[in-house]
Amino acid sequence: MAQKAVGVHQIFSLPVIVAALGYFVDIYDLVLFSIVRVPSLKTLGLSGQELIDSGVYLLNMQMAGMLIGGILWGILGDRKGRLKIMFGSIFLYSIANFANGMVQSLEGYAALRFIAGIGLAGELGAGITLVSEVLHTSIRGYGTMLVASVGVSGAILANMVASTYDWRNAFIIGGVLGLLLLIARISVAESGMFKAMENKKVAARGNFLALFSERKRFYRYLNSILIGVPIWFVVGILITFSPEFARALGTTGPVSAGNAVMFCYLGLVFGDLSSGLLSQALRSRKKVILLYMLLTISGVGLYFLQGAQSPNFFYGVCLFLGFAGGYWAIFVTVAAEQFGTNLRATVATTVPNFVRGMVVPITLLFQFFRRPLGLQGGALAVGAICLVAGFLALRSLEETFHKDLDYYEEFP
Repeated sequence: MAQKAVGVHQIFSLPVIVAALGYFVDIYDLVLFSIVRVPSLKTLGLSGQELIDSGVYLLNMQMAGMLIGGILWGILGDRKGRLKIMFGSIFLYSIANFANGMVQSLEGYAALRFIAGIGLAGELGAGITLVSEVLHTSIRGYGTMLVASVGVSGAILANMVASTYDWRNAFIIGGVLGLLLLIARISVAESGMFKAMENKKVAARGNFLALFSERKRFYRYLNSILIGVPIWFVVGILITFSPEFARALGTTGPVSAGNAVMFCYLGLVFGDLSSGLLSQALRSRKKVILLYMLLTISGVGLYFLQGAQSPNFFYGVCLFLGFAGGYWAIFVTVAAEQFGTNLRATVATTVPNFVRGMVVPITLLFQFFRRPLGLQGGALAVGAICLVAGFLALRSLEETFHKDLDYYEEFP
């Protein structure tokens, strides 16, 4: 009974809480930009087709920042420590968001979205790495579950803030949240595994290129990315373009992309909670990811077979799709658990950002298939590719639930 009490205390320890709040701020900003894109660009004097073209430009700038930041923070996390990148990334994000609330030009907006993207890129990977290393093997799944569940609920706050405040104030509020989190992190201790590695002066710490230098290690890395791709097919295609799909399906009323995003992320909250608990109960990561991928197939089928239903029914399907994609926490945990301490932060930080970056080729594929197959056929073709890739990748990865993470990647 005493051991159980200690475990519960560790799950709700300060490192877990601040990691969860860091991911909360991460999701807040990602969703906030999608919600305030149109009103913010109108304030800058844009209209009509410019709202779409400039919105895509800003999104691509933010994504470029996240891809660069994912590599940068990952390398620094293995070389300088998990905590240092958690401090640096949230500080950069906070400053960028404060400035974003006062931007007066599209060029300035783009530059700040790029900087904010770099800052945001370090949050989830650093948090998952720290939590995985400070918690005991038997309960680390609970910790990463808490990080993801609290984190994705940031989307709900973003929707509420954007509905209540002007877009400039909404960005400033995000900056304030980041600085408050920075203060909370002062008392957090560094991972013991990292300290031990630092003392031993282990070679190849944070060597990003080492992930590509050996065939088996590269496949481990690639498969860690591919198992998360189905989630971003759902978010990047089915949810992002929900108004267009709703019209094509004959939905009886208008569907808002903002509401579709909110319901999807609400589903993600419950999905991450349930998948984390189920993973602990089954003592397996792979079985749970397989189950939620199968649920994703069911959700995609329901999405396209729902017919002329009400907008509320459509939002209910978005909720279910979010729930089915709620293996995000386990996916990042599996990536962290696949690699040794000298590459763990590099992997855990780059993998989720590369998955987010996969939205670019996914949307290009969607555009390619949409011409001959139509809107629905194109989406189904892309979804099939993403899901098959995810299943094959999952099959190739090892089960890591019981894995001791106190080891290093070896190099010749």
